[in-house]
Amino acid sequence: MEGLNILLDDDEFVVIDKPVGVAAHPSPGWVGPTVVGGLAGLGYRISTSGSPERAGIVHRLDVGTSGVMVVAKTEEAYTALKRAFKERTVDKVYHAVVQGLPDPLAGTIDAPIGRHPGHDWRFAVIEDGRDSITHYEVLEAFGKASLVEVHLETGRTHQIRVHFSALRHPCAGDLTYGADPRLAATLGLTRQWLHARQLSFAHPRTGEQVTVTSEYPQDLRYALEVLESGQA
Repeated sequence: MEGLNILLDDDEFVVIDKPVGVAAHPSPGWVGPTVVGGLAGLGYRISTSGSPERAGIVHRLDVGTSGVMVVAKTEEAYTALKRAFKERTVDKVYHAVVQGLPDPLAGTIDAPIGRHPGHDWRFAVIEDGRDSITHYEVLEAFGKASLVEVHLETGRTHQIRVHFSALRHPCAGDLTYGADPRLAATLGLTRQWLHARQLSFAHPRTGEQVTVTSEYPQDLRYALEVLESGQA
């Protein structure tokens, strides 16, 4: 698969740089490329329990989100990493460009998320949703948008996108959650500006801390350059 770069190859797991447009694993209705299929195509042998089509998958990134993702190779790693994600001992760092300037410049969004009552494929902040906690800090302000660093305490579907949309600072390019299509066009974005920047977790066998960072892909770099130049 084109663009599926290997960031770290260990006996127990492999850390990849997931491109945009790639799903973590096959699912009903999805006919595009998957991480599971891409790794198989590269000759990786993933031997873990669970359904074969989800072999090794311990966490997911949205199809429209790029960045760092770990896949277990062995049963020991699969069990340990699944537990680490469930117990929230994995440090997940994302970078996002959100519209406007969040106030305060650093803070915590603690708002429950559930399925949107009017749209099956969307999520929203709703009273009886699941606990969802997002920590953020503005790294750079450009006027029309800001680059923020996000640490996820929970890992709900679309969490960052929903939380910033609820603050009226949607991710640039995220038309599903209320982004300005004109700004998206100016920045050359055909998806949300959201990137899984870094993962830190305990090695499943040795316990040593493993930290892997992913660089921004070309489309996100271009959008940042337009913002930095003041042309947006």
